[in-house]
Amino acid sequence: MKCNVGGIDRVLRIAVGLVLIGLAASNIIGLWGWIGIIPLATGLFRFCPLYPILGINSCSTGCSGGGCCK
Repeated sequence: MKCNVGGIDRVLRIAVGLVLIGLAASNIIGLWGWIGIIPLATGLFRFCPLYPILGINSCSTGCSGGGCCK
C-alpha cells in the first residue's frame, strides 16, 4: 500500500477523528460523530483510498511499500 497522506494532512486527520469520536462518545453530537473513525484510520495508516482516485498525494516524499512519509 502506497503512503499518500503526509505531514499536516495526517495530523489534522488524527485530530479531527479524535475530536469527533470524543464528542460521539460523550453523546454531544450523536451517532454521526463515529464517522471520525475514518479520518483517524486514514491518518494512522497514512493511506486514503480516495486519494488515488482523485490523483492526490500529500506525502512529500512519494514513499511506497512499507516506507513512511516524513
